[in-house]
Amino acid sequence: MPQYDAGYKRLFSHPELVRDLLTGFVDEEWVRHLDLDTLERVDGSYVTDDLRSRESDIIWRVRWGGEWVYIYILIEFQSVPRQDMPVRVLGYLCLLYQDLIDAKQVLPDGRLPPVFPVVLYNGERRWGYPTRIEDLIHEIPGGLGAYVPRFGFRLLEEVRLAESADPESRNLAAAVFRLEASREPEDLRRMVHALAVWLRAPGQASLRDSLTVWLRQVLEARLKGVQLPETQDLQEVDRMLAERIEEWTKRWKEEGREEGRQEASRALLKRQLELKFGPLPPAALQRLEEADADQLFQWADRVVAATTLDEVFGR
Repeated sequence: MPQYDAGYKRLFSHPELVRDLLTGFVDEEWVRHLDLDTLERVDGSYVTDDLRSRESDIIWRVRWGGEWVYIYILIEFQSVPRQDMPVRVLGYLCLLYQDLIDAKQVLPDGRLPPVFPVVLYNGERRWGYPTRIEDLIHEIPGGLGAYVPRFGFRLLEEVRLAESADPESRNLAAAVFRLEASREPEDLRRMVHALAVWLRAPGQASLRDSLTVWLRQVLEARLKGVQLPETQDLQEVDRMLAERIEEWTKRWKEEGREEGRQEASRALLKRQLELKFGPLPPAALQRLEEADADQLFQWADRVVAATTLDEVFGR
C-alpha cells in the first residue's frame, strides 16, 4: 500500500474521524440512532488472511438499538474511479460475512448483522461509474433478472464534500477533505492552524500525531522534490507553513501548471482515439486515467500508425 494511503488509514483508525464522517456526511435516519460512544475498531482476531491482507480496509462496529451494526469502511485512496468497484466491495463484504459466520459472531436469531459499505474517493474528476452491482450486469429477459444480485455502496467524493462542507464546522472529516482539496497553500495553512487549535487537549495527542504524519505526506506529494523535516507536532507544521508560505505558493502554482498540461494531453489523446476507433471501452478509459505524462506521450506517438487500440497501448 502506498505511503500516502497508509496515512489515510491511520487517520480513519481514530473513532473521532469515523464519528464525524457519519454525522457530517451520511444524512440517513439510521445514523441518528447510533450510539457513537460505542464505536469500536474490529481488531481482526477473527478475520481471515484474505480479508486481513486488504491493508486499505478499516472495519468498525457500533451499537444501534441495542444491537451491533458492522460498518465496513473501504478506504480506496486512488485518484481514478473504478468501474468494478461494486464487485470489489461485494467481494470484501462476503469475506467479512463468512468470517463472522465462522467465528459465530452472528445475531442471536442466527441472522447476519447489517453492513454499511463506504468508498471514499479523493480524485478530482467525477466518479462516473455505477455504485450498484446490478447496473453492471447485462439484462436478459425471461426471468433471469430475479437472480441478479442487488448490492450497492455509499460513495463519498471528497472534493464535492469539501466544497459543500461548512467552513465553520468543527468536523474533523470535513477538515481532512478540505485539506485534501486545498488549491492554495494559504487555504491549507488556515486549515492546519484551525486544527492545531481544535486538537490542543492532552487526550488528543494520538490524533494530532496521525494528522501530522498525513499532512507531511500531503505536502510532499504536492511539493514534489521537497523533503520536509521529520516532525510529530501539529503546531510545528503550522509554524513551518507560516514561515515558508511564499516559497511554497510559487512552487505549488508551478506544479499546478504542469498538472494542467498533463490533463490537456490526456483529453487530446482521448479525443484522437475516439475519432479513430470510436467510443473507448472502460478498460481503455481507465488506462488513460492512470497514465503519467511519459506514457501519454508514448501512446500519442502510436496513434497515427496504429490500426487497433491494442497497438496504441502496446498489448
